[in-house]
Amino acid sequence: MAEDLVKIEGTRAEKYTSLYPQIQSLLAGETDKYANLANIAAAVHEVFSFFWVGFYLTKENQLVLGPFQGPVACTRIPFHKGVCGHAYTTKETVLVPDVEVFPGHIACASASKSEIVLPAIVNDEVVLVFDLDSDQLADFTEVDQQGLEKIIELIEESWTSWV
Repeated sequence: MAEDLVKIEGTRAEKYTSLYPQIQSLLAGETDKYANLANIAAAVHEVFSFFWVGFYLTKENQLVLGPFQGPVACTRIPFHKGVCGHAYTTKETVLVPDVEVFPGHIACASASKSEIVLPAIVNDEVVLVFDLDSDQLADFTEVDQQGLEKIIELIEESWTSWV
């Protein structure tokens, strides 16, 4: 696939529907996990213009910054801290309409107002979390959760073939 995305006007649901096969195409035949994660982060960031889009990978008993789009970020997050840590420990998507009221939120960027974090689980272990921040309150909805969970499924299905 060419490295250009087709960006459509429409609802978020329509944008996810358009983006999903493009991400599948970007991943087709590529086995480098960092290249694939970088392209996923870039594609989601480009289509939705969220404040921050990126991955934290499980490494050395913590979450370590991986490919991302947006301003500089926290490099390491303990498993039990913040929204990312909560998604890691619960193995569930965490949707936070207002990060200021989330207990233990880690303010990597003061402009972040809402957040959604999705774990990728392979062989019953969280291998990474997909973290998206918005500079708008309550910016993420169930539509985002459903669209992003499909992308997580692609990652989970491909993970063991990526090096």
